[in-house]
Amino acid sequence: EEAIFLRKKITLLRAFSLLIGSMVGSGIFISPKGVLKNSGSVGFSLVVWFSCGLLSMFGALCYAELGTRITKSGGHYIYILETLGPLPSFLFLWAEFFAIRPANSAVVSLAFGRYMLEPFFAPCAAPVPAVKLVSLLGYYMVLTLNSWSVTWSARLQTALSLVKLLALALIIVPGMMLLAQGHTEHFQDAFDRQSLVLDKLPLAFYAGMFAYSGWFQTSFVREELVKPERNIPLAVIVSVITVIVGYMLTNVSYYTVLGTQDVLASPAVAVSFVQRAFKSLISVVPVLVALSCFGTMNGGIFTFSRTLFVASREGQWPPLFSMIHIRRHTPLPAVMLMFPLVTAMVCIGDIYHLLNFFSFSRWLFIGLATLGLIVHRHRHPELQSPFKVPLFVPVSFTIICLFTVAMSFYSDPVSISIGCTMVLSGFPVYYLIIHRQMSDRCRNLFSMSQDFLWTKLPSFFSTLSDYLTHKLQLLLEVVQQEIKTY
Repeated sequence: EEAIFLRKKITLLRAFSLLIGSMVGSGIFISPKGVLKNSGSVGFSLVVWFSCGLLSMFGALCYAELGTRITKSGGHYIYILETLGPLPSFLFLWAEFFAIRPANSAVVSLAFGRYMLEPFFAPCAAPVPAVKLVSLLGYYMVLTLNSWSVTWSARLQTALSLVKLLALALIIVPGMMLLAQGHTEHFQDAFDRQSLVLDKLPLAFYAGMFAYSGWFQTSFVREELVKPERNIPLAVIVSVITVIVGYMLTNVSYYTVLGTQDVLASPAVAVSFVQRAFKSLISVVPVLVALSCFGTMNGGIFTFSRTLFVASREGQWPPLFSMIHIRRHTPLPAVMLMFPLVTAMVCIGDIYHLLNFFSFSRWLFIGLATLGLIVHRHRHPELQSPFKVPLFVPVSFTIICLFTVAMSFYSDPVSISIGCTMVLSGFPVYYLIIHRQMSDRCRNLFSMSQDFLWTKLPSFFSTLSDYLTHKLQLLLEVVQQEIKTY
């Protein structure tokens, strides 16, 4: 009897938990290897970690201002749509659905499976098929929860945020204790310039920024936030500073206990750290890390479903995905849509190739979104935003993002070319289906096909199901009669 819409259920604490829960996930437990491998030395890797944190703070401040200027949910998509137009926003949506989001979810799921099984197979590596099976089971559990209840998804995110901070504390405390005792041997010659390869630095930044990724999550659920003008900037600033401090201390702890070769040889850095420093927690820390990854999966599904929901509402995605469950108030079709692609990527993918594959597209469009902030300021100087950052922040962030994207073509041309091709493949789809200037005949044909797919087809299957059920009942009655006769 009342209107169906997404309720305002995300308070400041839940917004903070969403950001912490999305940032502190698999990244800090798998990315140290990628950062060290591509930066070349301990010292340069720590510089990369701090630089990534500073860059994330710049991006988070830009998104906080965009969130106070543009009142719709949808994150990158809605910001690009409102500032740069429908074509780049559709290309982002296309790349996000077919490349960025499923690859990201697959990376986090695989990390979850690896850490969950690590205590059962230590000191050996867990079998790859078992890791992928557990990864999929974890992803399906999160998918079911987000289909069931917004409130319970938010509560789980709050609880797992505490688990994530506990997991970091269990790594930081023993590492700092050993450092205080004088274990600094792994920091000798920390800035070895001979091992630095400049064209690999973009990949080091990709790995570091992946660990920090999640600072933009509140922008996806803007319409569901309580007091967004106040809570978005506050949650963003506090959470990013917390994560920067935690990540720097965690990496120092890693390098206090593990040498360069130990980190590069480890498939699960946190587990190797515990095996060396704190053997009494050998079965506890991997489970905490796995729960951290579980929280990141939950946050990713929670926010991306809102992107599809908003894109459908804006007319750039099939209408089915703007529908909300009548009783549960969850965007059920949008939540379930990622199921097949993530399953495929988990089955065939490798963490580090997937990382490079989706990072190109993600940072390209994040750079375009902050470019859109500059454009929006120029077009609407009369708009008084309750939160405003200095102009050099979006300018510098945009330049660094686009420069890193351009440099990555030299670092990993194969993975980056695949990502670029995925983005460019959205052009013909946009002009054939979405573009407003297409012929009426094509428009009518598309509308008829949509009407059939999303309206007629379900009723057809419902009628067919009723028919088959009726025939099956008749068949059972005949069989029962024959049995009685016999």
